[in-house]
Amino acid sequence: MENLEQLIKTGEAVVVDVRTPREFMGGHVAGSINIPLNELPHRLEEFKSMKKIILCCASGARSTQATRFLQENGFECENGGSWLDVNNFCNN
Repeated sequence: MENLEQLIKTGEAVVVDVRTPREFMGGHVAGSINIPLNELPHRLEEFKSMKKIILCCASGARSTQATRFLQENGFECENGGSWLDVNNFCNN
């Protein structure tokens, strides 16, 4: 996938935060979507309309799992790591 920072700044990618709703409410990337890791298998239909997906979480561990799962199911996605890192890309 292209440069993450460029995709985020241009709005070409959808940022999906795989943390829990409670974590997400405590702070998240503006415009990101919250789909918790444990809900991914039941919500694959939602990803079909997304062309480029960047996944994030608290540290990068859950987004790594989510990236692997979505790629195995045929989706083009990239692990953005921590939501704080992704947020920095958006604001710089």
